[in-house]
Amino acid sequence: MKNSKFVIDKLTRLFEQGIVSSKDLSSELFTILKSKRDEFIFRLKLTSKDEFEVLSKRVDALEKKLDKLQTKKKNLSKRAKRS
Repeated sequence: MKNSKFVIDKLTRLFEQGIVSSKDLSSELFTILKSKRDEFIFRLKLTSKDEFEVLSKRVDALEKKLDKLQTKKKNLSKRAKRS
């Protein structure tokens, strides 16, 4: 219940600030979810703070590479072959 209230409070604050574009809203939601994910992992104390920062940077780099590959794949699939 506490987590759902937190998310709802964040969403209402976004609407109050006037963020109405879908890209702004989606990027803000991703930011909120990433911070909650990081907070949850840190609370589990699976790794030290330094290790966690290094691992999160590696994950971010891998996500960027994956996005680039997906966009490259989309661009290649849109080209039609001439016979």
